[in-house]
Amino acid sequence: MRLIRGLPHLKPLKSGCVLTIGNFDGLHLGHRAVISKLAERGEALGLPVVVLIFEPQPLEYFLGENAPSRLMRLREKVLGFSKLPVDEVLILRFNQNFADCDAERFIEDILVKKLNVRHLVVGDDFHFGKARRGNFAMLKDKGKLFGFDVEDTGSYQIDGLRVSSTLIRDALGDGDLALAEKLLGCCYSVCGRVAHGDKRGRTIGYPTANIQMFRKNTPVNGVFAVTMTGIDDREFEGVANVGTRPTVDGGEKAILEVYLFDFDREIYGRYVEVHFKQKIRDEMRFQSLDDLKTQIVKDVAKAEAALSSLRACNRHTIPGDRCAGSLPAGNIHTIPGDKDFCRD
Repeated sequence: MRLIRGLPHLKPLKSGCVLTIGNFDGLHLGHRAVISKLAERGEALGLPVVVLIFEPQPLEYFLGENAPSRLMRLREKVLGFSKLPVDEVLILRFNQNFADCDAERFIEDILVKKLNVRHLVVGDDFHFGKARRGNFAMLKDKGKLFGFDVEDTGSYQIDGLRVSSTLIRDALGDGDLALAEKLLGCCYSVCGRVAHGDKRGRTIGYPTANIQMFRKNTPVNGVFAVTMTGIDDREFEGVANVGTRPTVDGGEKAILEVYLFDFDREIYGRYVEVHFKQKIRDEMRFQSLDDLKTQIVKDVAKAEAALSSLRACNRHTIPGDRCAGSLPAGNIHTIPGDKDFCRD
């Protein structure tokens, strides 16, 4: 799979391509169904499968701190695409210049001249271009003019529920990890690098691995039973807190801290994946560190019981399902571009 960072580094696809455009946040089962259908079309036409995404996501640009929380960071998303039948991922910087781009210009300059699209799959509610003038109907009309087909993504449902990133985000916010897992096709997880923290957990007997999240906000908050992969071939169990640590310092940004059971190894700098299995409780403020330690003992016991029950039900996921650790070497070929907007 080729990763192309920025339009200037995209050479015109003379033979054409099949294309889909969207946020693809979470790469849930609905997204995977779209890409699978697109890949079938690409194979029939003998054309590469191209995915076009924006960074930042449009709502993040327009709403800033008030934008919905991401299910996936950019790096996680790219790694997810690399495991699907996708030939190229094109990342375009979403800024004011792009927001002011006329819909007709976007179609002619990018979709036609650069990508030479032959078959396009987008949602029937897809809007683009200045003042959101571009829509599905415009794409259909332009497709007749420039010679490309346009197909809507359709609705992918599970148990009568339309699978969407919003529904998954709501499920995670409600602590319904089972529903989120059903819609995602795997349990929700977060990837990141283990960083040095203030090491305060060691002083109360519960050393934690601090995971750099690089997120403005997060869809999960509280204490969870988790597993961690990416250290070696094992899946380690533990309990995690996602929040602002009100008892300790009450910072503004959410921090992910993981205490692994029966674990005593230095893993600073390792890129790991934390799989959220079951919510234990909401984050809360305690009067003292002693009160916090008493609660942690209870949290650990509940997490151990929850993970034991999940093992008995055979509901745990395959280690490394979405993490970098399972990515074949050389599977992503990066086309040099604007590193600024896709570093995370």
